[in-house]
Amino acid sequence: MAKYMMLGKYSSEAVRGIKAERTKKVAAIIKRNGGKVIGMYALIGPYDLAFIVDMPSNAALIKTAIAMTRMTGIGFFSLPAMSVDEFDRTVG
Repeated sequence: MAKYMMLGKYSSEAVRGIKAERTKKVAAIIKRNGGKVIGMYALIGPYDLAFIVDMPSNAALIKTAIAMTRMTGIGFFSLPAMSVDEFDRTVG
């Protein structure tokens, strides 16, 4: 599976819906689409959230991000990621 960094930005609607239960529902969406949550972080700055996830494909990531936005009102910007060790092996 490939790793992705998903950066989230709250809308005013999303802020009103902040709850631990919603976080569990987001994790369930990731799992339902074949993924695994590696980490979830709150941020200070231009983005409000960072999720690191393993997903089976770009298509699964897109489907997941759209489902998460529909449910939460949070907009996501996603990036493929690799560990520094994997990067070093790749570029040699």
